Amino acid sequence: MNYKKYIDENIIRCEASHRGGGIEINCQPLFKIENAKASAYQNYLGGGLLGSVCFNANFETENDKQAEQLQELAEALKKYFHDLANHDDEWENESYEANQNKPESAY
Repeated sequence: MNYKKYIDENIIRCEASHRGGGIEINCQPLFKIENAKASAYQNYLGGGLLGSVCFNANFETENDKQAEQLQELAEALKKYFHDLANHDDEWENESYEANQNKPESAY
């Protein structure tokens, strides 16, 4: 499945900056679960550093196939948000993999 296209077509809200933010998407068309939503978000750690990109969904999958699909969507959404939030010169050289080795928050 082309998750990038799916994400592009199902964005509910998105705020991405050098200070973190988040993106929320509608998952109802994909999972056929009423009001299903998922989000990726990133915290600002301070000192010019962003934490790792995290994922959250407000629904539980109903079978193994959906669970696998949700894992794939989670990774795609985190990468998608990383690309949005790390668009300026200050973060241009940090890869997704390097970012994911950082903590989620400074607390």
